[in-house]
Amino acid sequence: MLELVPPYFLTSLLVVPLSSHPDLQILAHYVFLIPIVVGVLCECTKLTVASIKKGHVDYDAFFHSGGFPSSHAAFVTSLLIIVWRKTGLDSVEFAIAAVFAVIIFYDAMNSRREIGLQAEILNRLQHWKRFQTRIGHSSVEVLGGIVFGAIITLFGIWLSS
Repeated sequence: MLELVPPYFLTSLLVVPLSSHPDLQILAHYVFLIPIVVGVLCECTKLTVASIKKGHVDYDAFFHSGGFPSSHAAFVTSLLIIVWRKTGLDSVEFAIAAVFAVIIFYDAMNSRREIGLQAEILNRLQHWKRFQTRIGHSSVEVLGGIVFGAIITLFGIWLSS
C-alpha cells in the first residue's frame, strides 16, 4: 500500500526559526504571510499614488491592474527573497522561484502592456464595448514593485528575527 507523506513533514517545510518575540511568531511559522502583506501594502500604495495623481481618492486603482508600483512584481520579489532565505541560492526551489519571477516581470511589462495597447486601438475602432486599457506596467512601475517588495520583505524578516 502507498504510504502518504506524514503531515509533520509538510508543516516542517513552512517553519523557519525567524522570531523569538511572541507577537511575531506567526511570521516565523507562516513565512508566506510576508509576501501577502507585501501585496496588500503595495495595493494600498498604488491607491495612494493614483489618488495623489488624480486629486481625489481613486478606488479603481485598488481593484484594477496596472499602476505604480506593480503589486505582481512586489509579491513575486517578496516570494523570491523568502525562498532564497529559506532554501539558499543554490537550491532547486530558488531556481524555480527565480524563473517564476522573471516570467511575471516579463508578462507585466510586455504581454499585458501589449494587450492594453491593443485595447486602446479596439476602443477607437468600435464603440459598442469599452475595453480596459490599463492592464500592464511600464518598466518603471515593475522596478518600483521590485524595490517595494524587497524593502518590505527585508523589513518583515528583520521584524521577525
